[in-house]
Amino acid sequence: MDLDLRKLRYFVAVAEHRHFGRAAQALFIAQPVLSRQIRAFEQELGCVLLTRSTRSVELTPAGKRLYDEASRIATVVDVALRRVREAERGEQRLVVAFSAGLQVSHAIRAFTATHPDIEIDVLPLPWQERDAPLRDGRAHVAYLRGPFDDTGLRTVPIGHETKVACLPTAHPLAGRPALTSADLDREPILDVKSRRTASLDEKFELIASGQGIALLPVSIARSYSRPDLVYLPVTDAVPVPTCLAVPESDRSHPVADFLDIATTALRRQAADTEREPEER
Repeated sequence: MDLDLRKLRYFVAVAEHRHFGRAAQALFIAQPVLSRQIRAFEQELGCVLLTRSTRSVELTPAGKRLYDEASRIATVVDVALRRVREAERGEQRLVVAFSAGLQVSHAIRAFTATHPDIEIDVLPLPWQERDAPLRDGRAHVAYLRGPFDDTGLRTVPIGHETKVACLPTAHPLAGRPALTSADLDREPILDVKSRRTASLDEKFELIASGQGIALLPVSIARSYSRPDLVYLPVTDAVPVPTCLAVPESDRSHPVADFLDIATTALRRQAADTEREPEER
């Protein structure tokens, strides 16, 4: 079955507005037309997406799943169309994603020195995203921390990062030069299991207000300095691996060349950083 992207866009509008009339206004079409298109879409998919009442519209389990997938589908289509237009204009572009705190600028400078005709875009990754931009096409290559699902990806190890504990300055442990995992046994740890946060800023605000502490890679501590927080080395914490990652299916010359150059540059940078004294 072919997916009708226009009908998918109509469905997303109804799902977001939870009202056919408001969705129709947002789409600049008549409400009866929208209703017919949604019914046709449900018939094509063979499942009910919406439950309708005189006052509101609710998503069925199938509708909720489709709505969750819709943004990813739209992103893949948008990226594909952008790359088609770039190819038609003869443009070459490389999008490099990177996790918070990791610095990829040195690798980009090394690459552009030998590939000045290729335009580079950078994509800072939100705290909760890792490999997603490689899978939906937003990025060609990414500088990431492990672990993550590397199925379908080619990964090249770069180095390891030590972990530090992030605490508010008023915390009883804040005056120590270093900590062990045992020191933190009774501390509330802010992580994805206990409390998912949408951004690093949100996490730091929670820590500063006394809601808990966090274990972070040292590069994040170096990149996000705040007077109301302290970062202390955790001497027995397991280091965090870093790597470059690209889709296995992408064998283009720009990506392969960037991977070779960036691997050398970033490994050298990681080795130099590991030799530096830990920031306290």
